[in-house]
Amino acid sequence: MGAAKLMPNLFRKLLSQNHARPLRSLLFFVLFYLYVWLWVDLRLIYHGGQAITNFPAFFRTWPFFRHLAPYPGGLVEYLSAFVSQLFYIGWAGALVVTIQAWLICACTDYLLKLIKAPSLRWLRFVPPVLVLITYTTYTYHFVATTALLASLLFVCLYLKAASDTKLPRLPVFLVLSVILYVIAGGAHLLFALICAIYELLFGRRWQLSLVYLASAAIITYVIGVLVCDISTTEAFTDLLPFSDKILSHETRRKMVEAVYILYLLPPLIVFAWGLWQLFTGEKIKRKPRRKPSKLRSSLSSWYKASPVFKWSVESAIPVVLAGAAVLSFHNKEIKTILQADYYAYNKMWPQVLAAYRRHPNSFFIVHAVNRALYHTGRLPYDMFIYNQHPDTLFLTSKAHVGAHWKKSDVYIDLGVMNMGEGALVESLERLGERPMILKRLALIAMVKQNTDTARVYLGALSKTPFHAEWADNYLKLIDSGADLSTDKDIRHLKSLMMETDYGFTDYQPERILLDLLDKNRYNRMAFEYLMAWYLLNNQLDKFAQNLHRLDDFDYPQIPPLYEQAILIYQVLTGKKVELKGQQISAQTYDLASGFSAISARFGAGDRLTLMRLTLKDFGDSYFFYFNFGDMGIAK
Repeated sequence: MGAAKLMPNLFRKLLSQNHARPLRSLLFFVLFYLYVWLWVDLRLIYHGGQAITNFPAFFRTWPFFRHLAPYPGGLVEYLSAFVSQLFYIGWAGALVVTIQAWLICACTDYLLKLIKAPSLRWLRFVPPVLVLITYTTYTYHFVATTALLASLLFVCLYLKAASDTKLPRLPVFLVLSVILYVIAGGAHLLFALICAIYELLFGRRWQLSLVYLASAAIITYVIGVLVCDISTTEAFTDLLPFSDKILSHETRRKMVEAVYILYLLPPLIVFAWGLWQLFTGEKIKRKPRRKPSKLRSSLSSWYKASPVFKWSVESAIPVVLAGAAVLSFHNKEIKTILQADYYAYNKMWPQVLAAYRRHPNSFFIVHAVNRALYHTGRLPYDMFIYNQHPDTLFLTSKAHVGAHWKKSDVYIDLGVMNMGEGALVESLERLGERPMILKRLALIAMVKQNTDTARVYLGALSKTPFHAEWADNYLKLIDSGADLSTDKDIRHLKSLMMETDYGFTDYQPERILLDLLDKNRYNRMAFEYLMAWYLLNNQLDKFAQNLHRLDDFDYPQIPPLYEQAILIYQVLTGKKVELKGQQISAQTYDLASGFSAISARFGAGDRLTLMRLTLKDFGDSYFFYFNFGDMGIAK
């Protein structure tokens, strides 16, 4: 009984002291971390697919450091690239993002404390929410937020120094400004702006404010343009959210508005509070306060006398508001597409199929699903459980001509190494030296026995944080002079590989698949993709001509989808297909009879109504696709 009373009393005592605010922040950021780790999953941003084009590469080499460090903002870029690699490990990446958001929150809170705005200290939770929004929409702005954090840290240093009257303000500002410009580039202009506003409105030193703004421009021009020899535009804007690096590509501009608000919020707070203090502060102090009503007074007294309830309410408000903001911006579709791409790359086939259920009308996801179905041995059985379209197998339409990243693994799996290599080189030029691309290119080079080329890609990979072991193992194999065909993956791909080159825009999947089967008649993926191509395009005559290839594989019986296509072909042409002793199953005949009965009873008038009638029982059959596949990807 004593212990039961002790805990509430201890909690009340804890909250009645100076621990309420830190505990509130702790709760907020614990939930922040769990959301980023378990829901956002930063591994998807690291992987990126073709949706995130500005995720940085990082190499543990002196040339890589030297390429960035000598230029204004290079240290922030280098540090951001290094720390961002932890996104590869979901929980570690979430910790990095949470620590950064907490530091931005803490700097904002300290800024509000220094300008004596206690009533506005709840605003410290706004920047972390904005950071969270950028991640929940699956965009990468870590470099810009790191530069913002550096600026806020230097603002806090300056304001702390300014509170000490013994320190000369201008020399302190100039030293901090030079250091910050070297570290964070154009983001130091934010530091100068906040300091200038502070001196103007809180210190009433407008001359010093003008000197700060002018000196910031001079420092930028002298160091950036004259010393480092970069363009004036780059010197003044680099690492700011409106710089060319951010706005040069459409996918990089996504959710940049949230970063704009992040940068504008601190100076706007200081400016607005300074004006408020300047014009109304004295009047408010002299204005007599109205006596509150008895009800309001009693409620206020009860609220203040209940520290646990008070803390709970005040802690719940930022969490609820953050949750509402994040959920309103959450992009389920792009997350699912990234998940499907990530799972397919890592050959997590059950997860690929599960991702489909969350976004069934994406060509990219169905493209990954077809690959997953092949690798799980279910393509000729379950293909039409999923929304299919002639374009989902190879992404051949003009709308998907640039989807090189997503096509490359299918080319590699089939054995069309030249096309896979071409697609990956295109991805390399657009997305940079992503480890995933380098690994695939190294593998292709080894399959093609281009060991010099393989060394280049493997050498680059060996300098990355998380892929060095894979690269070093293959480098040792090459250096030892061993036959690379002893590796099972290389041996398998080499047995499928074709030497023929095909164009990216005008290639014909049918011709490629037939060439692959001529090279290796036991290329099961080429066979199943060929038959799937014919089914998706309703080319049943060609489908029937290639049924003899079933003898080259160990199917226990004719796959059901093939049986259904055979029945349709026989009815349409009146020709009997030679099955070489095998028989179409009774289940397929029953399915055909049921579908035909509904079609005959209803007639061919309203196809949309007929489609709805047959969807439930026949939607996963080729009978359904053959009749209604032209009505769109969504069933």
